[in-house]
Amino acid sequence: ADVGVAMGKAGTEVAREAADMVLLDDNFATIVAAVEVGRNIYDNIRKFVVFSVAGNTGKILAVLLLPFLGLPMPLTPLQLLWLNLLTDGLLGLGIGMERPEPDVMQRPPIAPDSQIFDRRTMRYILLAGGLIGGSCMAVTWLVWQGGGPWQTVLFAALALAQVAQAMALRSFRSSFFSMGLFTNPLLFAMAVCVVLLQGVVVYLPPMQLFFRTTALSVAHLWLVLLPAITLFALLEGEKWAGRLTAAQVNRGKVEG
Repeated sequence: ADVGVAMGKAGTEVAREAADMVLLDDNFATIVAAVEVGRNIYDNIRKFVVFSVAGNTGKILAVLLLPFLGLPMPLTPLQLLWLNLLTDGLLGLGIGMERPEPDVMQRPPIAPDSQIFDRRTMRYILLAGGLIGGSCMAVTWLVWQGGGPWQTVLFAALALAQVAQAMALRSFRSSFFSMGLFTNPLLFAMAVCVVLLQGVVVYLPPMQLFFRTTALSVAHLWLVLLPAITLFALLEGEKWAGRLTAAQVNRGKVEG
């Protein structure tokens, strides 16, 4: 067996010491509950790692490629540090508290040698990171061409894009709308905090001096929202296509 199980009450001391798992209540149903918790923890760790890597991929793309379009240094070190603390820190806490997905116990066992960065997650990282970087660069370049506050637009767009990614990444399979809007209240609270804190940095004069930001007009705010909306829609579309493909494969197996 991969895991040795002993009874906590009826089992001997020798059995408990040799076992990998001890059932304190002597109830085998506890194993099912423990497996569900373990799978959910694994899922949430995987989501956080993928969220962080994809988001930072988008930031790196923007910082490295925008100078080739003629723009000066896109973000200051302080702005990059703020984005990492704000998005990876606060939103990461919310992602870690996501509840188990409905099909978590219907999946096959996770192989002991499985890796977080498998083909599916690498495809997601490239897709999400490319979308974050590409869409934020596009709106930044447009604002720069018009002589607007392009650096603040990029700064705010990257933060809101991470909020959108966190919402879409609540599940790799299920739609955001099928999971219940407030089944993870901490994530929603952290998302609101990110938006409010980013607003403080952009609109509060003392913070503007500290972070080198400029107040954005309504037109610029719409441009800031565009990468987040695009990212969320395309990630949800990718999940929908994955569910459709899986349903067709399962239908073919049943008919065969």
